[in-house]
Amino acid sequence: MTRLEPFQPLDVAAVDVAGISVPDDLRLEGEPSTGFIDVAVVGDTTVGIWEMTAGSMRDIEADEVFVVVSGEATVELIGEDGQVTRTIELRAGSLCRLETGMLTRWHVPVALRKVYILRDIEPEP
Repeated sequence: MTRLEPFQPLDVAAVDVAGISVPDDLRLEGEPSTGFIDVAVVGDTTVGIWEMTAGSMRDIEADEVFVVVSGEATVELIGEDGQVTRTIELRAGSLCRLETGMLTRWHVPVALRKVYILRDIEPEP
């Protein structure tokens, strides 16, 4: 974990986020990779940086709030019947909330980087 020290700014764009290829069962189009790095734990939340390269994938979401710092994406919310129920457009400056269990499809034409605040299931002792 890159540690975010008190009163010490972190250049989000300069942090190295190592990506891994999206598994075949989640990949929809292209050869996207994703990666993340946690930078701080505050109470029962984790703050981190997540990145996805160009391509499309599906995901099951966690309870989080994030702000996009670079790139863009179209994200589809998928209903229980497998149909798209909502679509949102994300770009630098977009703030969004996801809830645990949401089924989504991410379509990323230009690498997307976001800073997330994720509620931990079990707080650290």
